[in-house]
Amino acid sequence: MSVQAPVSIETRPAPQAGTGLLGSIRRRPLTWFFSLAFALSWAVWTPYVLSENGLGVWHFTFPGGRAASQLTGVLPGAYLGPIASALLVTCVTEGRAGLRVWRRRMLKFKVSWRWYLVVLASVPAALTLAVMALSDSDPVLPSAMIFAAYLPGLLVQLITTGLAEEPGWREFAMPRMQRRYGPLNATLFVGVLWGCWHLPLFLTEWGGGPHVAWTVPVEFIAMTITFSCVMTWVFNKSGESMPLVMLLHCGVNNFFSMASSDMFPKLSQSEGTHALLLATTTAALILLAVTRGRLGLPKGRPAV
Repeated sequence: MSVQAPVSIETRPAPQAGTGLLGSIRRRPLTWFFSLAFALSWAVWTPYVLSENGLGVWHFTFPGGRAASQLTGVLPGAYLGPIASALLVTCVTEGRAGLRVWRRRMLKFKVSWRWYLVVLASVPAALTLAVMALSDSDPVLPSAMIFAAYLPGLLVQLITTGLAEEPGWREFAMPRMQRRYGPLNATLFVGVLWGCWHLPLFLTEWGGGPHVAWTVPVEFIAMTITFSCVMTWVFNKSGESMPLVMLLHCGVNNFFSMASSDMFPKLSQSEGTHALLLATTTAALILLAVTRGRLGLPKGRPAV
């Protein structure tokens, strides 16, 4: 397994790409996607960052407490960034054919039931083991209410977090990056940018507030890199099924938002973060070793 030297993310100029703004998007779709995803999300997040939920420069508090305020303060920027940028660039560069491919991946529910079982079971299992390894405490059986609400909560996460982020990072960026630079280089690049995209939110109650230690976002970005390895493997092995990728992503969010506090009453937020990094790093190292860096890419395609 080898990591190649960094390569420019620009694509080769498309024939008859044209001039002006549209021509630039056609020649450099990845650059435009990443730039728009950051610019649009960060612009919409600015009021939330400046509000009392963040830096306190703007004397306004997004209502509803921590959970509800994130829906109004974070989710609009998340939707307007990756998914909107991906759809816009796809329309300009590939037209209806590109949108058909997008729709095919997004609606690819028809995969083996074993995949759903693996994703649904492995995420809470891996995170439970990681928390136990770090906290040296045994899990408590969740209440009946948590069991009843777990799948509905997962569905909500799919509609919010999953739908907002993954159609951009995984559906749009990964296939294009992977074709040019191989699965490992593409995964590392997308993982870093995916993590950095969240950076303004660490100034808010979402990520710890304006006095958060610098180690917190650094650990988060390390996690997005290792977790991206797992998601690339699922994406490739499932035949590019976005529902499975979104289920994997949202399974982590759902575990920590619904089950972890019941199972581990004394678990702190920092311990949960450490456990997530441990679980994703372990899984990534295993997958990289077993696949020799191909991360599930079919053998007929060059890994670069």
